[in-house]
Amino acid sequence: MEIKTINKMQKKAMKSSGVDFMKIGIALVFMAVVLIYSFSSTGDIPNSTFLAIAALFGAYMAMNIGANDVANNVGPAVGSKALTMGGAIAIAIVFETSGAFIAGGDVVKTIKKGIIDIDAFGDNTDAFIWAMMAALLSAAIWLNLATIFKAPVSTTHSIVGGVMGAGIAAAGFSIVAWGTMGAIAASWIISPLLGGLVAAGFLLSIKKTIVFKDDRIKSAKKWVPVYVAIMSWAFVTYLTLKGLKKIWPSITSFINEYLFTSVEIAKKPSFLTAAIMGLVVAVVVYILVKKNISKKDKNIENSRDGVNKLFTIPLIFAAALLSFAHGANDVANAIGPLAAISDAVHTGGISSSAGIPFWVMAVGAIGIAVGLALYGPKLIKTVGTEITELDQIRAFSIAMAAAITVIIASQLGLPVSSTHITIGGVFGVGFLREWLDANGKQKSKKSEKIIVQDEEKKLRAYNAELNTLLSQDKKSKDNYKRIVALYQLIEDEEEMIKNAKKAIKSAQKVRYVKRDTAKKIITAWIVTVPSAAILSALIFFMIKGMST
Repeated sequence: MEIKTINKMQKKAMKSSGVDFMKIGIALVFMAVVLIYSFSSTGDIPNSTFLAIAALFGAYMAMNIGANDVANNVGPAVGSKALTMGGAIAIAIVFETSGAFIAGGDVVKTIKKGIIDIDAFGDNTDAFIWAMMAALLSAAIWLNLATIFKAPVSTTHSIVGGVMGAGIAAAGFSIVAWGTMGAIAASWIISPLLGGLVAAGFLLSIKKTIVFKDDRIKSAKKWVPVYVAIMSWAFVTYLTLKGLKKIWPSITSFINEYLFTSVEIAKKPSFLTAAIMGLVVAVVVYILVKKNISKKDKNIENSRDGVNKLFTIPLIFAAALLSFAHGANDVANAIGPLAAISDAVHTGGISSSAGIPFWVMAVGAIGIAVGLALYGPKLIKTVGTEITELDQIRAFSIAMAAAITVIIASQLGLPVSSTHITIGGVFGVGFLREWLDANGKQKSKKSEKIIVQDEEKKLRAYNAELNTLLSQDKKSKDNYKRIVALYQLIEDEEEMIKNAKKAIKSAQKVRYVKRDTAKKIITAWIVTVPSAAILSALIFFMIKGMST
């Protein structure tokens, strides 16, 4: 038996190592293709070697974004079983790359979030190129380490730390905009708290309006269309504000040419415009969902599982839309510094913003897809199953938090991280479950204590009656029978009271959020910026030493 077990373990290990080698091979092939293309297309330009190496770093960074950050968009849907792992990866790849290519923008800021003063580099283009290369590589390495330890971290914070560290190494601490860094540090607290509160609020609302009702089908017919319509409003608003900047000019020109020729439309969508578009879509979605539920209400189970199934399709849409918005926005984390290096190499100068060549966008978009396909499942499992148990209702609440919190924060000017919002939402639904469970147990304890008090009254009455009978000099046959019965009643009451007290003491609070995982993730959040910064500074000095 032991030999068979060992053989099985060996075969499993061999299979696992073979898969790992294949993944590494695919990743290396992608990076090699990027390196070769960059060399072949820019070989006659000065500093083309730096651009080719930077492209390699950009490809590595993009794959790590795919492996780590995309999990936040599809993890809850997978954890709730609304999507299979394969289905989630397929949807994420399609919508991430679509978001990057369609709405990824033509121009990116070369210095992410304006955290360092670009003028501090002066005319030293080489130092700027080295700093951007160091920022890319350090952020990619940090994301790789976080993925290995199954900690979902902010890719934006990773690149911010990389840029800050390289900037300090190049020009000293005065180059950093410390006010901006303070705002980023504040987002470590603001993002998860807002995400957690919004997710918990939606979950509690769904529970009170549907799950806690006796007739869940009737409540679902009334409220599910409302919640899905709110989700539609939130996502259309979110996508309009965050994901349609690149194609907005095309939309406005179409409106001016074919619909309202006399109306002047802003160059980028305002919050009011986005909200109105979202409201129009929400009304249409409300009508469609209400009609659909009315058609199949006879097939809906009057149970939590029956209600959960109604949120499956909205969750799939949420995962797709979150992936599209992520591809449109966070692809800049991979290609922003690469675009800056490309611009510096081609123009010989340093610019605060840079155009994005198609091949640079392709490196970011395809790299995210490759990283997600190869290494995404590890973090998807962490987000979906290893923090707290999720079902469709809880996952829907997290998706709502991801969209609504970004909208609220952007309008209030609060710095937030989409990664921290989503994970905060996961924590929020888990802690809400603990709170509801604790409340239920408190009520149970109160009722148990009342029972104990009543039984203790009975016990005192039995003891008093027994003492009265025992004190009598002459006892009848009935008295003796009653004394025997009282001894038995007293024994039973004492046993009942003892068990009830034991049950009250043993009623412990159930923890639905896994504390070890939560501590690991929060620690990773806190050390992301300083770790990426230190690593970036070391890499900058190494590149500088090799280049001079």
